[in-house]
Amino acid sequence: MRVLQQPSAKQPWGMRAAWLLLALAAALYCGWRFAGPSPLQTNLLALLPATEADPVAEKAVDTLAGALGDRTVFLVTSNDDAHAKAAAKQLGAALQKSGAFGSVTAELPPFDLSQIAALYMPYRFGLLAPADRMALAQNSASSATLHDTPQEVPRPEGSPLGGLGDALAQRIYSPLRGGLTTPLADDPFGWLEHWLGGLPLATSNLELEDNMLVSHRGATTSVLIVATLPGSAYESKTQHTVLAALAQGESALKQAFPDVSVARTGAVFYAESARSASEHEVHLIGVASLCGIALLMMWVFRSPRLLLLGFVSTALGIVCALAVTMLMFGQLHLLTLVFGASLIGEAVDYSIQYFVVYLGAGRDWDSRRGAHAVRPALTVALATSLLGYAILTWVPFPALKQIACFAMAGIVTAFASVLWLLPALLTRPPRRSPQRVFAGAARVLTVWHRTIGGKRAWFVAALLLIVAIPGWLRLTSDDDIHLLIQRDPSLVAQEDKVRAAVGVDNSAQFFVVRGETPEIVLERAEALGAKLDGLNGTANKVGDYQSVAQFVPSAKQQDEDRALLAQHVFNDPAALRATLLQAGFKDEVADAWLAAYAKPQPPLTVDTWLATPWSQPYKHLWLGAVDSTAKAYAAVVIPQGVTPQNEPALIATAQALPGVVFVDKAASVSKLFGAYRVDSGWWLGGALALVLVLLMLRYAPKEVLRLEGSPLGELGDASQKVSGPEGSPLPRRKSPRGIGGSGDARQKDSLADHVHGGIAVTLPVLLAVGVTLAVFGYAHVPLNLFNWLALMLVLGVGANYAVFLREGCLRADADLGAVWTGVLLSAATTLLSFGMLGMSAMPALKSFGATLALGIAVSVLLAPIGMPSESRRAA
Repeated sequence: MRVLQQPSAKQPWGMRAAWLLLALAAALYCGWRFAGPSPLQTNLLALLPATEADPVAEKAVDTLAGALGDRTVFLVTSNDDAHAKAAAKQLGAALQKSGAFGSVTAELPPFDLSQIAALYMPYRFGLLAPADRMALAQNSASSATLHDTPQEVPRPEGSPLGGLGDALAQRIYSPLRGGLTTPLADDPFGWLEHWLGGLPLATSNLELEDNMLVSHRGATTSVLIVATLPGSAYESKTQHTVLAALAQGESALKQAFPDVSVARTGAVFYAESARSASEHEVHLIGVASLCGIALLMMWVFRSPRLLLLGFVSTALGIVCALAVTMLMFGQLHLLTLVFGASLIGEAVDYSIQYFVVYLGAGRDWDSRRGAHAVRPALTVALATSLLGYAILTWVPFPALKQIACFAMAGIVTAFASVLWLLPALLTRPPRRSPQRVFAGAARVLTVWHRTIGGKRAWFVAALLLIVAIPGWLRLTSDDDIHLLIQRDPSLVAQEDKVRAAVGVDNSAQFFVVRGETPEIVLERAEALGAKLDGLNGTANKVGDYQSVAQFVPSAKQQDEDRALLAQHVFNDPAALRATLLQAGFKDEVADAWLAAYAKPQPPLTVDTWLATPWSQPYKHLWLGAVDSTAKAYAAVVIPQGVTPQNEPALIATAQALPGVVFVDKAASVSKLFGAYRVDSGWWLGGALALVLVLLMLRYAPKEVLRLEGSPLGELGDASQKVSGPEGSPLPRRKSPRGIGGSGDARQKDSLADHVHGGIAVTLPVLLAVGVTLAVFGYAHVPLNLFNWLALMLVLGVGANYAVFLREGCLRADADLGAVWTGVLLSAATTLLSFGMLGMSAMPALKSFGATLALGIAVSVLLAPIGMPSESRRAA
């Protein structure tokens, strides 16, 4: 015997060492990840799936988000013009000195606008403004009516080229114009200057005053400060340094200029706000759940040791879930972290069921037999829970995939720890057993089972169905993504203030233009621009827009413009030279200009434009090569005035042009939400069918033989049991008639009852889903995708309670009062954690948690329906 006992004695220590190594490995990996760059993902856009059918459109979304994500804008406002400008200079200097920003621009450095003209000068003969192009095409080069010329303009007498003389006279004698100008000798007719005037360099209310960008609205003066970040806006280190620098700068500003206010906007502020709110919720949900669960377990089990072991199992699940999630995804979204805090209530369920068996066994406790006794119930419960979470992995939402991975890793680890770690730690029998609590629970279960169980279950189901139908008919839905992403109201108000002052609506809607070559992209962008210009004369006007084709015309357009000049201007070089000389140009100037035209010049390209420093603020308009294998290129066209009224016209415009798509990320996500919300109904139905099949296979007629001598016959007499001395188990007496009746009649009743055991166990969670939907209908709460996904977990988690009760009936030595206590305690801990989710400030989690809490509450109340019938049990 000593030889046989030696491995048994060593095995607990080996098991403990193995789990200790696993815990250390997971904890060290998590610590290593958090010690470096934070793995927390605070970008709200990471919540959203790839909604566009065209991956190029998705790249455009990411490119624009990146272009705007590293910019931070401050608006310094005062009723005193001088104060506003002085305060902007002070704040800009303070922010620059702090080192928290890569660059801070309060005062613009002197910029020679001639640099822009210098880029285009060599290509000037292929760059014509639409008005000049139209005038030349009509063989009427007089641009006096097109460019607001004075009524009395001297013109050369007897100009050989007629209308060109008018254009030349306008160029020579008109007052100087602001903006981009060109030398008269290089652009005598002003064609390049006209073209430069059409560049979308300034599409806002801002004006350049004292080298500062200033906006005047009524009596107020606002000065814009633009800063760039040294790192990602979603890095916690960047967020801390930016906020600290801004707080210090604003504090000094208030002392010097009390009348000045500062508004701010930028991804870094939204990311920091989301991170802070999520961390607060993690702490709140985690601490509240831990405290509530601890109090409940102590009240029921009266054992600090069991409380500690329960949290050991749960902690293992959460640490391993963190490690697995970061290992698979490389990062951890805040939504996953908040949800993980609520997983405590579900992960502790498995240890609670084990503790119930432990306390019920009393002095006869054997840890291995206890694990063997609870394994079937935990296995079925694990299978249903995994099914509910696995469905989330099919939804194309990155955060939901993370949540599913986190939850599955956590509950599998908790399940394994209960079956293999707790038996190694809980080897001694209990000193005391809460038999009075168990006896009270048995009395409650007896009354409640007689009320809703057996044949009455169908009456209860029919009654709930009748009550629920009107609620179902009132159900509505709202898939707007804006309702599911909560932004800090104060930040939104400041952003609106900045937008109003600047006068630019950074719309999330834009066009993506793609083609096999850069030339095709430019030609299609020009065609789109012509369509948008046409809409500006209708009720669907969009106002200004930005397109790379405005900075770099296609080679085809440049060739056409050059050909137009060749046909109408340079077709008679001698007459053209005479016109220039007659207007007063020197011979060498006229000859140089004519020679410049005659010199072959390749067309302007996007690469040439991108190589200039001043093009950098607009580089996001050109996506470039988006697919090297397919040789696909793309560009972005951003309209400024997109409204719900003109958006259908913009969509129709894109559909009418090849290679053009209109992208509205929010609308696309909302549409996808709606589609998956509808599909989720089918998923839920399929999941219910799978759970039903699983439970019917588990509770097939073969369980009838196992039910003979089960504690079900004792349920009716539980209230008459007398508690033994503290620390000793209650005496159990088996009903001589088992479930009820005798002989063939008893076997026939049992067989009829348990052929439909799977249906009986599934019915409580099925009714819970129906009741939950009805409550939302009566409460006029619109449903979204997260409500339906939560119902998947109601199915996966809520089915466990009926399973635990049913499995308790299959154990001949089980005390159903203890089993029911464990079920109620499991439900209470899960409700506590998921109920806290319902109080989250994140609308998505709030919908998720409220649905889960309601569904689980109904599931546990109806769980006794899944127990075998006691209608024929002996009195």
